[in-house]
Amino acid sequence: MKDALPWAEDGAGLHKTFVFDDFKAAIGFTVEVARLAEDADHHPDIDLRWNKVTLTLVTHSAGNKITEKDRSLADRIDKIPAETVALRTQGVFTLDWTA
Repeated sequence: MKDALPWAEDGAGLHKTFVFDDFKAAIGFTVEVARLAEDADHHPDIDLRWNKVTLTLVTHSAGNKITEKDRSLADRIDKIPAETVALRTQGVFTLDWTA
């Protein structure tokens, strides 16, 4: 995972684009985001473009406003270790949600 800029905030939510070496790494990261989102019961909008993943966080149930749920999930996403993404792309992890 290449260095990403900080989360941008506007009236539509928190936004951040993460850039990876290839598609497999981007998918690996997206799977890790999905795991965190499920744990938090808070799901980002995800736009995946080959080696780039753009996330948008906003709480729809709060009238499409940024809440602590968004900030908390953003912090957790920022802590996804690059090693986890690398292992996933090498097939060390599967896409089994129970893993």
